[in-house]
Amino acid sequence: MSTSESGGEPAAGALLLCRAAPDSVAAVAPLLGERMTLVGAGAGWSVLVPEGGPWRQGGEPVDRVVAGWAAALAVGAPWPVLALWWDADRAGCTLASGFHRPVGYVWLADGTPVAEDEGMRTVAARLGLDPVLDLQSLEALTRPDDGADARVRLRGLLAVLTRAGAALPVALAPGEPAARLGAAAGALPGARPTAAAAHRPTAGESRLAPWMPWVGGPGARALALAQMAAGLPLTAWGLRRGSGGWTTAGLLLLAHGAVGAGYALSRRA
Repeated sequence: MSTSESGGEPAAGALLLCRAAPDSVAAVAPLLGERMTLVGAGAGWSVLVPEGGPWRQGGEPVDRVVAGWAAALAVGAPWPVLALWWDADRAGCTLASGFHRPVGYVWLADGTPVAEDEGMRTVAARLGLDPVLDLQSLEALTRPDDGADARVRLRGLLAVLTRAGAALPVALAPGEPAARLGAAAGALPGARPTAAAAHRPTAGESRLAPWMPWVGGPGARALALAQMAAGLPLTAWGLRRGSGGWTTAGLLLLAHGAVGAGYALSRRA
């Protein structure tokens, strides 16, 4: 794996692999409030590439940050989010799906597994992967292998996902620093930034648009209430653990839900 970024700091980065088309992801990605690049990643898949994050300022670890981002995205959309992350010492994956508790797996930089096998089995089940062939391939990633470091493990995980239609662009190689991945993502065909929501998709442009606050329909009201219901315990849990990433995700859900509920009510008045 890469060992340093500009300035000599340990390399860290992440990718948020979403099992949804880019238009659907674009409708909810601004919820994170982070500058990212959205790119297609196969049939029915997209990837969000963060250009940076709190980990770059020596703050919260990258795994906690992206776990919070994945949870915030997944609870507001009907598709799962698989976060791939790495730093100088470890690498791993975190899957968020609806209101389920996020699950994942971790390897040390040399590829040594340091997580429970049950985590990988749960990832396979929630992604709807083949319970025999795909699960066997994933379980192989949880066994010791002197020739497979953490970067190889992540590539092995992505190879299994290709059977489900995922196809991560070659330029977005796990293990590279976030800044380098952000630049590479921006140069890919069809790439789009997610920070500035200058255009709000209509119902005809995205299947998720009827659920967005500016539409004001019953779906939008239900989603707003669900976000508030999920945001409160998530915020409390993050505060108890002293996790800025989870706390931020919870506050974002609360704020987005409150705005959506208020807008929906104003449209009814």
